[in-house]
Amino acid sequence: MRKVVLLVVGLVLVGAVLLSGCTSEENASTEVGQGSWSTQDVMALLASDSSQQTGVWVAGTGKVTVVPDIAILTLGVEAQASTVTEAQGDAATAMTEVMAVLTANGVAEKDIQTRWYSISPVTKWIDDYKEQITIGYRVTNTVTVKVRDIDKTGTIIDAVTTVGGDLTRVQGISFTVDDTDAYYDEAREKAILDAMAKAEQIASVANVTLGKPMYISEMSSPVPPYPERPYIYDEAVGATTPISAGEMEISITVQMVYALQ
Repeated sequence: MRKVVLLVVGLVLVGAVLLSGCTSEENASTEVGQGSWSTQDVMALLASDSSQQTGVWVAGTGKVTVVPDIAILTLGVEAQASTVTEAQGDAATAMTEVMAVLTANGVAEKDIQTRWYSISPVTKWIDDYKEQITIGYRVTNTVTVKVRDIDKTGTIIDAVTTVGGDLTRVQGISFTVDDTDAYYDEAREKAILDAMAKAEQIASVANVTLGKPMYISEMSSPVPPYPERPYIYDEAVGATTPISAGEMEISITVQMVYALQ
């Protein structure tokens, strides 16, 4: 809208200059609002509106590979019985034992968070009656566990499975980093250097001279947990469940805009 208004103002001013019979561009002017605008002023204003599109625009990316130091387990119990009371009692007993095992293995209470709790009917379709009937109830109690001693992850999984028995449910495992600040600083520095190198190359090829950066913007996102395959307990294994944290990547993208000299 601004460009349209300025263009209309410019045309009006030019028309006014022509109608007044002015032959000298330096003397051509007309009254706009409370001030006197010359033809040069209008043209400069029109040109300044497009100045935001000038410069060299580049984006740089910085990546840092890190070794996770925290494992996040999603586990719990699931009990089914003919009544709600019985199913709830079985689930509560099993979960109490699971919590005790987690605490005994060094997991702090603050690192155990209930993620899901539900009581739902179990139904079955009866062809003879053409209807669905309730045959029992299922209680599910799931928690998210942050294991800070990552080397004990396999031991904790086995211990939970032992006390929870057939009611045990281990839905998955993921890995993350507890303190990411230093890694983000390193990734950010790499991203800026990458953007600067790109700008210098563009300027060299285009035969232009870079000025100072006019705009710098960082685009990053929190480090998501690095997912692993869901854990499936195999009683025949016997030994401690092997868990490998592997590596994960922290990435930052920086956008920079350079002025041209």
